[in-house]
Amino acid sequence: MTFDNIRLEKGLYSTGKSFTQALESIDPSENYMGTDLEGLDAYQRQLKRFDIKVSGKNSDTIEKFFKTSDSAALFPEYISRAVAQGIAAADLVSKIIATTTMIEGMDYRTIACVPSDEQLPKVVNEGAAIPETKITTQENLVKLHKRGRILSASYEAIRFQRLDLFTVTLKQIGAAIARAQLTDAINALMGNDGNNATPEKIAASGSSLTYSDLVDFWNKFSPYNLTTIVASPDVLSQILKMSEFRDAYTGLDFHSTGKLVTPFGAELYKDAGVSANSLIGLDKGCALEKVQAGSVLTEYDKLIDRQLERAAITSIAGFSKIYSDATKVLTLA
Repeated sequence: MTFDNIRLEKGLYSTGKSFTQALESIDPSENYMGTDLEGLDAYQRQLKRFDIKVSGKNSDTIEKFFKTSDSAALFPEYISRAVAQGIAAADLVSKIIATTTMIEGMDYRTIACVPSDEQLPKVVNEGAAIPETKITTQENLVKLHKRGRILSASYEAIRFQRLDLFTVTLKQIGAAIARAQLTDAINALMGNDGNNATPEKIAASGSSLTYSDLVDFWNKFSPYNLTTIVASPDVLSQILKMSEFRDAYTGLDFHSTGKLVTPFGAELYKDAGVSANSLIGLDKGCALEKVQAGSVLTEYDKLIDRQLERAAITSIAGFSKIYSDATKVLTLA
């Protein structure tokens, strides 16, 4: 069976796989090695089959998806991909998590790691006990949150809109989901995941942040590494105004790339979800786990059968700390 005679139907969205994975099982991409279609996945080949252009100045209108019942089945996947692009563009969660666990269902109990000795391994004398790291399951399930938006529009109202323009709106929905998930991640770091105590809070020397405060904060992380800082906007402003950030190299890097680099090498990010007058520091490699139930979900039946109207676009994820003491908070007086 080739890509241009596959029967497309909404049942491909309810196979337990993503739409693209379901298509790939029918029409594997490996069959197109060495052809003009090499590099396209199964979904992209279907777009080519129906000559649907979803981007660029010559992109088609939404109406193009609904020319046939087969091509209409491609529309929910277009929605999901555009939203996923928006999530990726606004993503900060990936900057603060150690790993992502994909699950099926809504119940997940993660593990906790508790070292018996926080220092570097010492010489073990003959007959002496070897220090251990206990790995146990968490007492409570990881809290999963459904984040999303309702897409509300009549087919008649948008049928002649270009897909390139419509994608902009969908990407903004994705960006909103990404910001909401970052809030969930910050809450988990602060101990609101239902399992771990709140992180250690370290007081700055005064009401204004100094470089010495940052150095002392960095020094508190042993045996972990302070790899990432997420600061409230007011605290980030104070950091950027420090004289240590005004040397020629740092200023040139910031003005040319917009990338913020702290004097001690940690990556620096801003988020309004962090409490005012505070910043969160963590070891990205072992602080936080993201638990995700599937990818971006769309109500495919409404998008196909009812041609939009009101359809939910959602993503389900939760967060849990792995090593609870790999996160610390610095607060101003």
